[in-house]
Amino acid sequence: MSAVSPLEGAQRVVIKIGSVLVADTATGAIRETWLNALARDAAILREQGRQVLIVSSGAAAAGRAFLPPDVHLRRIDERQAASAVGQIALLNAWRNAFQSCGFTVAQVLIGHDDLEERRNSLNARATLEMLLRLGIVPVINENDTVATRELRYGDNDRLGARIAQLVSAHALVMLSSTDGLYTADPELDQGARHIPEVSVITPDIESMAGESTTDSGSGGMVTKLQAARIVTAAGCSMVIADGREPGALGALLNGARATWFLATGSPRSARKRWIASQLDAAGSVTIDPGAAAALRSGRSLLPAGVTQVAGQFEKGELILIKDAAGQLLGRGLASYPAADAARIIGHRSDEIEPILGYRWRDELVHRDDLVLGPEAS
Repeated sequence: MSAVSPLEGAQRVVIKIGSVLVADTATGAIRETWLNALARDAAILREQGRQVLIVSSGAAAAGRAFLPPDVHLRRIDERQAASAVGQIALLNAWRNAFQSCGFTVAQVLIGHDDLEERRNSLNARATLEMLLRLGIVPVINENDTVATRELRYGDNDRLGARIAQLVSAHALVMLSSTDGLYTADPELDQGARHIPEVSVITPDIESMAGESTTDSGSGGMVTKLQAARIVTAAGCSMVIADGREPGALGALLNGARATWFLATGSPRSARKRWIASQLDAAGSVTIDPGAAAALRSGRSLLPAGVTQVAGQFEKGELILIKDAAGQLLGRGLASYPAADAARIIGHRSDEIEPILGYRWRDELVHRDDLVLGPEAS
């Protein structure tokens, strides 16, 4: 294991929590002592100036306490009904836990389409960014009450990974019922060895997930490896740690045994690579020399510096950025659709709302969604 844990330098941390940690799956009773301990540990990160997002399973499990005993949650509509009831109890428990530490929580229900469709994804990212800016802890779950079987992530491991990717997190903490990856399922093989660190997910690493249905085997470990692939490519490290006992996050902060999957690069560089790799631009904008100079100094593209809009792009789509001579300067994601962008070019940001009737962002292309120079070619 590296001398310095990737969690040490992580400024934005996503914590994913499984159902069995949050609620008793037999009775639906929420494990309030466990949640309170997690909130106290997360508060330590917050007090260090770091940002925390929670991806919490457990709504359906918590809902069991409110349903007739003959409902066994085998049917999808039964599970959706349980989630609808349990989500209220679960969010209240999270609110109480963080409130005791002086923090406010927000409920964010996200479905498959919200992260797979570009415009919805941009909206979800902006909402989460605003909550973090306001000092609020987002508590995120899949929108189980309306999701269909065909349009679900199916587990919150992959949802946690997609959230970490979406918000450019530096670390994803997977609190589980195992302390990491083993060479084989330790419940079936006494000779299984713990793997403290994985720098590359090779076929040999994938084979270690085994064929069991425990969290150490393919029932839980396969989806965790899939999650690790997503986040490490996005510049985010991921850890699988034992979360069964109260204070599990604190134990991890103090060096408890776990498995770290190390990121490739940083979240910012990964997002820039993704933007640079998009082949088809939906339109373009032409900018004046002052705006070009501002971009080269690391600033965002404001409407005031744009002289022309071309194409029929939507919000969140890739556009090219050109100078007055038609030379390509960069590429980025548009904050406004082409029709609205054409109305606000040449205007100050404080004039956007009077012109459009709304203001999404001050920038036409934010610097985090922008690639300049050779990478844009």
